[in-house]
Amino acid sequence: MSSLADRLDAARRAQVLTTRSEPAFETRHQRKHGRRGLDPFAGVKDRVHQSLIDSLGPQLYDPHLSESELAAKVKASLQDVIDSEQTPLSQSDRTRIAQEVSDDILGHGPLEPYLRDADVTEIMVNGPDDIYIERDGKITPAETRFSDDAHLRRTIDKIVSRVGRRVDESSPMVDARLPDGSRVNAVLPPIALDGSLLTIRKFAADPFTDADLISFGTMTYAVRDFLDACVRGRRNIVISGGTGSGKTTTLNVLSSFLPGDERIITIEDAAELQLHQAHVLRLESRPPNIEGRGAIAIRDLVRNALRMRPDRIIVGEVRDGAALDMLQAMNTGHDGSLTTVHANSPRDSLSRLETMVLMAGIELPVRAIREQVASAIDLIVQQTRLKDGTRRIVAITEVVGMESDMVTLQDIFTFDYAAGRDATGRFLGNLVPTGIRPKLAAELSDNGVELPPELFARLR
Repeated sequence: MSSLADRLDAARRAQVLTTRSEPAFETRHQRKHGRRGLDPFAGVKDRVHQSLIDSLGPQLYDPHLSESELAAKVKASLQDVIDSEQTPLSQSDRTRIAQEVSDDILGHGPLEPYLRDADVTEIMVNGPDDIYIERDGKITPAETRFSDDAHLRRTIDKIVSRVGRRVDESSPMVDARLPDGSRVNAVLPPIALDGSLLTIRKFAADPFTDADLISFGTMTYAVRDFLDACVRGRRNIVISGGTGSGKTTTLNVLSSFLPGDERIITIEDAAELQLHQAHVLRLESRPPNIEGRGAIAIRDLVRNALRMRPDRIIVGEVRDGAALDMLQAMNTGHDGSLTTVHANSPRDSLSRLETMVLMAGIELPVRAIREQVASAIDLIVQQTRLKDGTRRIVAITEVVGMESDMVTLQDIFTFDYAAGRDATGRFLGNLVPTGIRPKLAAELSDNGVELPPELFARLR
């Protein structure tokens, strides 16, 4: 029988052989998906990057330099450093290296080309060498990678530090945003078992308009006119849908219907809404600091907003006990409020609101909660990401009132699934009226907003 020392020596030899046969840079993702090819200029880029840092030094962090001035200095120094590089390089290789090093210092490294690409709507980093992008509703692997997990971590730190957030082993999850409003979520080890994770949901620098949503098939002209009338007529609207269904985009569009002479307060976890009215006040929640103190929740902001004399309150998303404060605001004179909620159907959105009211820690009878919901909410806009990758409004439902212990609903517009699909799998259907004239039409008329009867005529 071998001794303990012999077994340890055999284990060390096996480890050396394994190390020689499998490069250290190969990760679980590479073994699963296949190696995507190593960058032949990785060493050159590292040397250029370090030389650039050595030459510019503190100027990279000078607060008195504007972004354009810093970019000009980096590009000028970058050209000198590359020209001094001894490795033979073609002009295209020099240009590529200069762009990638510049992106790394001034931007977000290998993600920068996809952040500049207007057709890319989502970037999903599953590890330093496993990046996916969403384009036209389809997810495909990206032709880029980070050098290692430390490179990915530096990029995450750069993003979150710009908005005063932090992420580390003691606080391994964070929501943040890019300067253009794009939403960022990062998860670090030990929560993420296989390395740092990063998800970026992009928002267009020029936000989508109602005309864009009509061209995408998200809504129709009739639906646009109806929603416009409901917003101007101060109806309380909830936009419901799953993750990535386009709720925030639709909320942005509905917000554009708000009159320009009203005082509007927006409340969000990470500021994404882009309102162009003159009188807009933007509030953003805050996580706790490193000592676990100083957190400002959405609920705190909703309560504070009521003291700021708002004409309208827009909550980016209700996901906790803030639902109770939001319903109370809607029921106490703050008509015309807008919010979003995660739910798969209009009926589910009401159930979610009930559950979130209970999360406020106040023991209320279910009937009392439902009466609050039925009194506060006028309209539910249900949005879905369909199998073809398109994001569509699939139902517009009116909250009619209470019948016994149930909140009664009626569909005003529904999606026509019976229209089928085209040769590419795209749904041909659209939102069609159910033929029911909403009861809120009378309330809109009292506010000076008239709805033409033909808007709800059922198509034959």
